[in-house]
Amino acid sequence: MERRKFIKTSTAASALVGIGALSLNACKLSSKKHLTILHTNDVHSHIDIFPKSHSQYANLGGLARRATLVEQIRQENKNTLLFDAGDIFQGTPYFNFYGGELEFKLMSKLKYDAATIGNHDFDNGLEGLLAQMPHATFKMLSANYDFSNTIMDGHTKPYHIYEIDNIKIGVYGMGVHLDGLVTKKLYKETQYLNPYEIAQDMERKLKNEYHCDLVICLSHLGYDYKNKKRPSDLGLATKTEYTDLIIGGHTHTFLDKPTVIKNKLGKDILVNQAGCYGLNLGRIDFYFDSAKNASASGVSIAV
Repeated sequence: MERRKFIKTSTAASALVGIGALSLNACKLSSKKHLTILHTNDVHSHIDIFPKSHSQYANLGGLARRATLVEQIRQENKNTLLFDAGDIFQGTPYFNFYGGELEFKLMSKLKYDAATIGNHDFDNGLEGLLAQMPHATFKMLSANYDFSNTIMDGHTKPYHIYEIDNIKIGVYGMGVHLDGLVTKKLYKETQYLNPYEIAQDMERKLKNEYHCDLVICLSHLGYDYKNKKRPSDLGLATKTEYTDLIIGGHTHTFLDKPTVIKNKLGKDILVNQAGCYGLNLGRIDFYFDSAKNASASGVSIAV
């Protein structure tokens, strides 16, 4: 498997100044705790390996390969979390035939910890999404979609907190504006709330009320846009104070390394996205010292 280093010396060594930073070599020597974050986005029902005849992705991807890779990494480090940033559905005949059941069942077998909702996850309507929820053993996180007047009410959570090796990890979900992307009859009375405002609410709650050591956003807003008024991951990063990592989706952006950007307090935050179709698995390793200061290193893995 091809591995691409996406956090390098100096620039990335200070990638998490907000929660303390060590040099990459030093952190591995002095750290007492190690957390691995794995992530995918925009898999779009791609379960099989791309055929050898494919013009762009010949013999790449495939859920079975990803499952093997994830299991190998979990054996290396039991303190591993696996997330998805949305658009699980739509893109191959598997969705047309099974409506998302197969995708959720297989993600559950891979033991995903959480996912957020992408616009294409509404493609069979709220009824279609709800019908597949019993097949998902992972958390479905969505903080800025208000489902209170819909049949999806109570089937998602705005955030979830994981505690691993006495490290508290708060994770919240953000979705893209559905108007113009999804037909109204499919999402019905779902209300889209301002992601920047909701993200600030979520991170304050996770940091100040629940005292999380690491705050992660699963975002389906999209990496960046020419129209800077349109909410995006990079925009979200500049508006937040306590979020340490944004795992993105929607724009199918292949990043060789996470983008390091200053947050509202002038501290560094990581923004990453793993392309699409299950071709890549994002991996970020956090190293915590005895005072729970952390730094990060990682690779982007072509499946």
